[in-house]
Amino acid sequence: MREEGLVHDIDGLRRIASLAERLGCGQIATDARSAGERIADGRFYVACVGQFKRGKSTLLNALMGKAILPSGTIPVTVVPTILRFGERIAARVRLEQGEWAEIAVEEIEQYVSELENPQNRKGVAALEVFVPNSLLSTGLCFVDTPGLGSVFEGNTAATHAFLPHIDAAIAVIGADPPLSGDELKLFSAASKQIRDILFVLNKADRVGEDERAAAVSFAQHVLQTRLQRPVPQIFEISALEQVQKGGFQRDWKRLLDSLVALVEHSGRRLIQDASARSLRVLSARLLAVIREERNALTRPFQDTERRIREMRETVFKAEQSLHDLSFLFSAEQQRISRAFADRRNAFLDSTRSPAHRDLDTALKSLPRAAGPPYRRCAMHAAQQLARQLVSPWLENERRNADEAYWGMTKRFTQLTNDFLFRVRSFGTPDLPYLPKEMNVEGVCRGHYSFQFYEFMHIVVPASPLRYLADLLLHSIGASRIDADVHEFLDRLLDTNSERVRNGLEARITDSRRRLESEIRATLRELIAVTERALMWARDKHAAGAAAVQSSLTELSEAQALLVSLMESHSPPLVHQ
Repeated sequence: MREEGLVHDIDGLRRIASLAERLGCGQIATDARSAGERIADGRFYVACVGQFKRGKSTLLNALMGKAILPSGTIPVTVVPTILRFGERIAARVRLEQGEWAEIAVEEIEQYVSELENPQNRKGVAALEVFVPNSLLSTGLCFVDTPGLGSVFEGNTAATHAFLPHIDAAIAVIGADPPLSGDELKLFSAASKQIRDILFVLNKADRVGEDERAAAVSFAQHVLQTRLQRPVPQIFEISALEQVQKGGFQRDWKRLLDSLVALVEHSGRRLIQDASARSLRVLSARLLAVIREERNALTRPFQDTERRIREMRETVFKAEQSLHDLSFLFSAEQQRISRAFADRRNAFLDSTRSPAHRDLDTALKSLPRAAGPPYRRCAMHAAQQLARQLVSPWLENERRNADEAYWGMTKRFTQLTNDFLFRVRSFGTPDLPYLPKEMNVEGVCRGHYSFQFYEFMHIVVPASPLRYLADLLLHSIGASRIDADVHEFLDRLLDTNSERVRNGLEARITDSRRRLESEIRATLRELIAVTERALMWARDKHAAGAAAVQSSLTELSEAQALLVSLMESHSPPLVHQ
């Protein structure tokens, strides 16, 4: 893979890293070195993407031939996790603003699961797992991504944020339902920048042949219409079945053959595309710094010092305004949340009593078998009743939530643009890193879907004590199963009716945090880049006119290099 073009690209990335180090841009330097190492190693990323609970982690475990990534009945992947080749199984993690640190494979769950690291509060920037696997030895790296559509909106955002880094994808869909709106949006975004997407229908063992065939036909039609490209095959597999039984179940061998073909026929191109993408992005970031340094060298120091003072004053006032903006955001958020809470309470008040009467009727019609079988039947009856009651209301509230979310983000955007206008009126004439305005599309995260939560661990309890208690109490006529079932119905109604408001809160909070974080980061960069440029310019001027002229020449050469790198690596046309 180390052909002449890639060698040239690696050299370009090294030069960008060197330039970035000299200019004090440590993050750009780190990113350039990382990209150079990836290209030099011949590594390309194949991301496993799809909706929450499609079985992506289990699929990757099956491809590895062993359970390496955590999987379970709750969302477990909160940050993208990279599987790459290693002589032995090992893992390492890098936290934000930190260095790589080795961890035990058994500790992976502490960093990637929702239970151990909710909403990525530990600030995991990257996690890599090394596996001695023949597929990975070719340079292919699998990426396990957070699922879309769970109650945790940050997981969806993390997957979308990782899209620019992937080179190919395994899109995992299901049979019930085959596709969600969030999945279609993600697959559409991915198809605009990558050519190779393998579509997999997982959990094929859970539905009948007719239902599976209908799901595949429907998915092919929808995908081809939305993506405007052929989808010749959807592999029907069961990752869990593969892990448990091994061999070549269903379409498993065909999927493996397609991955091998991807490596053999497209691996070189994928690496070239990744190299070109890295060069374009990093060059653009560094060009902005070079322009600031040129200005610092050619302007009088007094002008630059005045500009820094103005920027500091601007940032101070902006931080004050941002504090006020945060209160406005909170007020809007609380107003929307109260409206949804009132509607939910009204729904429960009108639904709860009739629901319990209907449940009593349903329980009377069930055969009075031994305790444990009756418990399962009764719990399923409660699930079915709750689903029938909540789902129509939930769907209507989902539409209300989408409408409220878009209205909220429009309000957020308006408030943010008012803030940006005020910042520009503070007196600083040139704010190159501060956007003139935000648009709603840049803030919104699309539509949101809700799945009915069934609490299967309650329906089929794992505790042997519960099983024995049901048998014993049934035998003496003292069973409390009916009481448990009514409590379970209340839990189903309470939890599922709250999901719309929780999801909306998560989406709004995510949008708000991203807005505030982006503004603060931009304001800090305003000063940091200019101050670094001024200190560097002072040193050059102190060394004399020849040093200044030499530096200007060097900057011009660096700028020409970066412009050349960007122009020679224009985005490839994705095959449609």
